[in-house]
Amino acid sequence: MRITTRIALAALIVSSASGPVLADGANLYVEKNCIACHGANGNKPVMDAYPRIGGQSEMYILAQMKDIKTGTRSNSHSLAMKNIMTNVSDSEMAEIAGWLSKQSQ
Repeated sequence: MRITTRIALAALIVSSASGPVLADGANLYVEKNCIACHGANGNKPVMDAYPRIGGQSEMYILAQMKDIKTGTRSNSHSLAMKNIMTNVSDSEMAEIAGWLSKQSQ
């Protein structure tokens, strides 16, 4: 094996071993406690007033999360949601929205 190939292979192994582990949308949905109010796939909310979000458009879900986080969207349920969203990054929101959009309605 050529020296440059060995160096490239070693760099790849080191970078993959020490690189960040990215959570997928399903895991984030549980980790960020979305499941507590919206149900297992986003369509069995614990209260009728909470929206069914599984199967909605990815861009719609993402926009709603961002609007709640920034305070642009404000209603009777958004306060609890805003508190949760403070611990969700933009990239995590995108992962969650992508996963939710693939759930059946």
